Amino acid sequence: MSLTDLQNMFLSPDLLERYGPRFIDGLLVTGKLVAISFTLGALLGLLIALGRLSSNRFLRSFTGAYVYFFRGSPLLAQLFLLYYGLGSFKGFWQDVGLWWFFRDAWFCTLLAFTLNTAAYQAEILRGSILSVAQGQREACKALNLSRWTTFRKIILPQSLLVAIGPLGNELILMIKASAIASLVTIYDLMGVTKMAFSRSFDFQVYLWAAVLYLLIVEVVRRSLKLIEGRLGRHVQ
Repeated sequence: MSLTDLQNMFLSPDLLERYGPRFIDGLLVTGKLVAISFTLGALLGLLIALGRLSSNRFLRSFTGAYVYFFRGSPLLAQLFLLYYGLGSFKGFWQDVGLWWFFRDAWFCTLLAFTLNTAAYQAEILRGSILSVAQGQREACKALNLSRWTTFRKIILPQSLLVAIGPLGNELILMIKASAIASLVTIYDLMGVTKMAFSRSFDFQVYLWAAVLYLLIVEVVRRSLKLIEGRLGRHVQ
């Protein structure tokens, strides 16, 4: 087998010309989906973490049940429940003016990913908040600082430093799990890959997808390592 044949087996110029731009589009869709859902999940996760730490029994029970459900059930099942399950109540959503949301696979996928990652991020943030020494809270109280000021300026910055590693792992897991979006007709990276394979029957398109996912994860991993190093230098 010649070098040219070997090259064409893994990087066919014709195939690359036909589907290369679509792979870039799919990559952008994956990045957008993960970035938005992870950011919204972080905000929701922080609220859930505070609820888990609340002295209100109802709030603790509700947020605990939320975390239990979304961490204990598969993301794929949650996505199908939102898109196919809630989407089956067309008349109800039309009456309340939300059919535009639940008929769109993009919005349902974004919602499913946000709710799922919020549960995981909530537990990460809860643990990191609890890791801050109790003595610092007592010192803030002695200085007559308000609870909000104590949390915003003392507790949260330190807890985020502890949480950045686990949050980075959650982000990487989300990037890989985002491939299931293709099951509800989203043309993300995996969706484009499946489409390209169905038309070309060439296995190398899956190799391209694997390499692109690997590159995304590596960029995220190195970026998080850099951020963690810069933040951590002030406490060493």
